[in-house]
Amino acid sequence: MYEDVFSRRLSELREAKKVSAREMSLSIGQNESYINRIENGKAFPSMQGFFYICEYLGITPEEFFNEKAANPVRTKLLAGRLEHLTPSQLALVEELIRQLLREG
Repeated sequence: MYEDVFSRRLSELREAKKVSAREMSLSIGQNESYINRIENGKAFPSMQGFFYICEYLGITPEEFFNEKAANPVRTKLLAGRLEHLTPSQLALVEELIRQLLREG
């Protein structure tokens, strides 16, 4: 069960980064089919391998397992930008988010 969740989440995050499984595998120093095998449930990374995967994706292990965050990298980027807004600008962003969530 957890293997399926892990495989699906890895695929989602990799696709959000717009990188192929082959490219990601080679970028983290593995053979070209490494990520593909994990996503297809044929292998499971070691703990060190998992940390390399998270580092490559630009996320923490906690963010990896937070399935509610569709794109944790973009969320972090937006959160950082929010810190530079004035209180009135933040209120506008908050209202926009409220409206978007009601429509969704």
